[in-house]
Amino acid sequence: MKVIVAIDSFKGCMTSVEANRAAAEGIRQVCPDAEIVQVPVSDGGEGFLEAFHAAIGGELMAVTVSDPLMREVTARYLLKEETAVIEMAQASGLTLLTQEERNPMVATSYGTGQLVVDAVRKGARHVIVGLGGSATSDAGMGMLRAIVDAFAVNERWEDFEELKDVRFTIATDVRNPLCGENGAAFVFAPQKGATPEMVTRLDERARKFAEVSARHFGFDRSQMEGAGAAGGLGYAFLQYLDASCKPGIQLLLETIRFEQLVRDADLVITGEGSADRQTLMGKLPVGILEQSRNIPVCLIAGRVSDRAPLLQAGFSRVECINSPDIALEEAMRKNIATLNIANTVRRMLEA
Repeated sequence: MKVIVAIDSFKGCMTSVEANRAAAEGIRQVCPDAEIVQVPVSDGGEGFLEAFHAAIGGELMAVTVSDPLMREVTARYLLKEETAVIEMAQASGLTLLTQEERNPMVATSYGTGQLVVDAVRKGARHVIVGLGGSATSDAGMGMLRAIVDAFAVNERWEDFEELKDVRFTIATDVRNPLCGENGAAFVFAPQKGATPEMVTRLDERARKFAEVSARHFGFDRSQMEGAGAAGGLGYAFLQYLDASCKPGIQLLLETIRFEQLVRDADLVITGEGSADRQTLMGKLPVGILEQSRNIPVCLIAGRVSDRAPLLQAGFSRVECINSPDIALEEAMRKNIATLNIANTVRRMLEA
């Protein structure tokens, strides 16, 4: 029996690697001789760097950069030959700030730009950037400023020789545009600490930046899918760096040739922290499901709602790892979640 285990991180609780390991233990309790293939996965946010490192190897580069409030922080990115993989949250993530420090009016993506600069200077010619978990809503202006500070004195953007042969790919499952009621500020800024007044100002700031940029380049990519990702950082990559945009899980699965890996599998187990209707809107478990073809795919999660549509979408089982009466604080403890994942997987295989 061959089982593929590819579970997303349970945010604030455990990484993809840890969740996979717990599920594998549950499998061994029932099928000790099973071939278990553990695949660390991420859709572009937390764990993106770790997932790519497990998939392609390479060297993790540590760099001193600026956090969202321009304080020094050590961030890492992956360098494998001429490919660099950046998890923007390493430099510009919400987890770098306390609750009281969250303020997207001042938070900057400058540190992410510093990671890009370092990767390019070390020979990267394809830069993949996972856009997730950002503290910022600056439309990528901070990131662009870091590039300008590094590569230019009085040059035009188009004259940056260092960037001419570099290809960029942004990884995100966010499809929102930069501006408007479905844009970066209105949809995402409140969870980063923005008040209603701030949201309006952030949206107007992004709109003006896009208008100026469109006049300069002669085209406008502010309405493209992904432009609103990471507080508009997606827009800066699309508009200024001609980036291509892909769902993070699609990019990862293509890299590891998941379709070939799963071809002779008997079962796939995937999962995420919370499974509901939003799971069906291009989130990681659906990416796993779509590439598993006719192989049964079981979905586990810390919280489950809308089970019927998930089953209708093609998941063979949808199971919550927690009992209904468990307190959230207890469910979020890593040792409890580890045990609950293992027990849930064991029960599924015994059924």
